[in-house]
Amino acid sequence: MVEVGVRRAAGPPVVAGRDGRLLALTLLWLFALSGCVGEASEAAAGDAAPTASATSPAQSVAIRLWAEGQPAFGIFVPSERPRGERGPGGERLPALYTADGGTELGRNDLLDYLFLNLEGSYDAEAISAISSGLGREGTPERKTLLVRIPPISTDGPEAARARVVEALERGADGVVLPHVRSAEEAALAVSFFTDAGANVWSPANPTGTTIAMIMIEDPGALAEARAIADTPGYSVLACGIGSLTGALGGDREAGEAGNQEILAHTKRVGVPDIITANRDDVARRIDEGFLGLLMRGSEADDAIRLGRAAAGR
Repeated sequence: MVEVGVRRAAGPPVVAGRDGRLLALTLLWLFALSGCVGEASEAAAGDAAPTASATSPAQSVAIRLWAEGQPAFGIFVPSERPRGERGPGGERLPALYTADGGTELGRNDLLDYLFLNLEGSYDAEAISAISSGLGREGTPERKTLLVRIPPISTDGPEAARARVVEALERGADGVVLPHVRSAEEAALAVSFFTDAGANVWSPANPTGTTIAMIMIEDPGALAEARAIADTPGYSVLACGIGSLTGALGGDREAGEAGNQEILAHTKRVGVPDIITANRDDVARRIDEGFLGLLMRGSEADDAIRLGRAAAGR
C-alpha cells in the first residue's frame, strides 16, 4: 500500500547547534504550511506504506486496518429467511435481515466488516436493521458495514444518488457502486458521496470516515480501468470477478487476468482491493496483495482463520 497522507508538524523543528541547519529546517516547516510538501507527498504516493498516525478515532475497523496496510476480513450478510420459504401465493420471498441478525454478526470476533448485498433488491429497512444490530456508529469496536446498491444504470443516476444518501443516513459505513462502466460514471459515483456530505476516506483524505467503493465488472469498463482507477475521491476499487467472467463468456483465465489488472491499478493509486475468497485461495489472495477478503457460507469462519494466519493477524 502507498502512503495515504502527510503528517503536519505541530510547529517548526528545533535543532540546537548549527544555525544553518536550524534555518533550513524552519524554512522547510514553513514550506510545508504552504501546502507544497503535501503536493510532493501526493506525487510520491506510490513509494511508501500508510501509517497508523493518518487514522482518526471515528474510523471504522476496516479503514484502520487498511491504513496500516493490513488485510480486513468480512462476510456477505446472510439472509435470515429459511431456505425455500414461499409466500401465500407460492411467490419467492425477498431476503430477510434483522437487528438481531446484525447483533449476532457483531459478536463474531473474526469479522472486520460486513457486506450487505442489496444490488438485486434494494431494501432501506435492511440497512437500518443491520446497522442498529451492530451498535453505535463511530465506536472503535463497531464492525464496518458496507452496503452494495443497484448499479447506476439500473434506475438512473438520481435513484443511485438517493440510495447513497439514504444508506449513509441509515448507518452504512460505506456504499458500494457495482458495474461502474467508465471514468465519467466513476466521477459521478464519487459526486453522490459529496452530495451526501460524506467525509470519504481516500489517498487525498486519510482521516475520512466513509468508504466509497467502485466495482469494475464489464469488459468495456475493464478497457477503461486505468482512467477509472485515476478518479479522485473514492476509497476502494474492486473487480466483480464472477460478473466479469460471465460477461467474457465464462472464460475464467480472462476473468482472472482482468482481476489482476485491476489489482495492479489499486496498488498503483494506493487504494485497497476487495476480492471474494474461500479456504482454498485466501492465503494466495493475501500474498497477491488483496486487502479485503470477502467470504460467504458455513465455511466463512474457517476461511477467515486461515486468512488471518497467513496475514500474521
